[in-house]
Amino acid sequence: MENIQTKRKFPYLKGLFSYRWILNNLVFFLFVAFLAVLYIANGHEADKIIRDINITAKEIRELKYEYKTLKSEEIFKSRQAQVAEAASALGLKLSAQPPVHLTMEGGNAQK
Repeated sequence: MENIQTKRKFPYLKGLFSYRWILNNLVFFLFVAFLAVLYIANGHEADKIIRDINITAKEIRELKYEYKTLKSEEIFKSRQAQVAEAASALGLKLSAQPPVHLTMEGGNAQK
């Protein structure tokens, strides 16, 4: 008898992983497998969301640069010298006289 026990270093493991024990814990194993599948799916979904966020951030950066470029061009075109140059092509020119301020007497203005 001693000879058999000395050959097996872990005799209690044979009883631990028996067919009956596996059947009794089958529901638990299925539950753990289900949790593992959910964990893996959650990781893939998180990676997908991070990729989408990075793509959107890149598009926002590009649109921001485009906005700044268009804004600076519009500010440059709205300067008085640029407006006068564009108007001269249409045959318009700047007046040398200052603008005249009109006032009404009596303060009653009919619209």
